[in-house]
Amino acid sequence: MYIVTGGAGFIGSAFVSFLNSKGIKEILVVDVLERSGRWKNLTGKSFSDYMHRDEFLELIQSDRLTKTPSAIVHMGACSSTTEMDADFLMRNNFRYSCAVAEYCERHDVRLVYASSAATYGAGENGYSDKANLESLHPLNPYGFSKHAFDQWMQSRAFSPKAVGLKFFNVFGPGESFKGDMSSVVLKSWQQIKTSGEVQLFKSYRPEFADGEQKRDFVYVKDCCKLMWWLLENHSVTGLFNVGSGKARSWNDLVNSVYSALKLPARIRYIEMPEHLRGQYQYFTEASLDHLRAAGYAEPFSSLEDSVRDYVTKHLETSSC
Repeated sequence: MYIVTGGAGFIGSAFVSFLNSKGIKEILVVDVLERSGRWKNLTGKSFSDYMHRDEFLELIQSDRLTKTPSAIVHMGACSSTTEMDADFLMRNNFRYSCAVAEYCERHDVRLVYASSAATYGAGENGYSDKANLESLHPLNPYGFSKHAFDQWMQSRAFSPKAVGLKFFNVFGPGESFKGDMSSVVLKSWQQIKTSGEVQLFKSYRPEFADGEQKRDFVYVKDCCKLMWWLLENHSVTGLFNVGSGKARSWNDLVNSVYSALKLPARIRYIEMPEHLRGQYQYFTEASLDHLRAAGYAEPFSSLEDSVRDYVTKHLETSSC
C-alpha cells in the first residue's frame, strides 16, 4: 500500500496515475479538496481510500494508521509562491512534513518528499543540490518553508530511507486547478485560445532581454518516472534536484506552445507587478550531477517534446 499526500494536487495526482499504470491501485490519497476543483484530478484514477489531511495527521501522530504503507510520497503542501502568511506555510509545509517524516522513521517506511527550487533564492550561490544549505537565501515565505524542512531533514541525516526532491518549474496535466500558480505553458495555451496573443513579463535587469529570463522547465511525466525509480531504489537518500538540467527562456517556452498548435507566435511584454519584482528568479538551472551519480540514468524530455505532448495529448483534448 502506498500513501500519496497531496494526491489530488498536480504532481501527486500525476503520480497516482503513474502507479495505476504499474498496476498499483492500493493507494491512500491524502488531501484537502474543499471547493478547489482538485477532486477532478482524481477522476479516472484508481485508489483504495481517501483521507482528509487533518485526519491523516492525527492518525500518524498517534500511530493509529490501520496499515503500515510500503512508502509515503509526500507532495502535500501549499505551493503558492505569492502566499505571504508565513505562519500558515510553516504549519502546512514544515510542521506537517515533520510529522510525516517522524512517522516514517518510527516505522521504517520509505519517504519521498517535495522540496523546491525556490529554496535557492536568486541563485547567487548556484543550483547545486550538494551546496551547504546554510548558504541559501529563499526569496519568499514558500521557499523558506521548504528550505526549513530540508534543513530539518539534513539535521537528521535524512534518515535511512528518506529522499527530498527540489522540483524546478514543473508543468503538465493536472495543474488546471492551480489558477494563477499554473504553468506558463497552460496560461499561454489559454491566452492563445482567447486572444491569439501571449503576455510575458518585461525584464528589469539589463543582462536579460524581455522574455529571455530563463528557467529550468521539467515535464511532470519525467518527474513521475524519477519518483518511481526512487521507490525501487531505497538505498538512494538525500536531497536531489529535479529539472531538465537545461535553462530555457520564456520566449522558447511560448514559441513551443505556438509550434505545437501550428500557429505563428504573437508575444506582448507587459509590466511585472511591483510586489513580484523583488522575489523574481531570472535564471534557474538544475545541476543533475548528484542525481546521475546516484544512478538515475533516464533522460529528461526536451522542452519542445514535452510541450507538444502536453498541448496535443492533453490540453487540446480537454483532459488536462
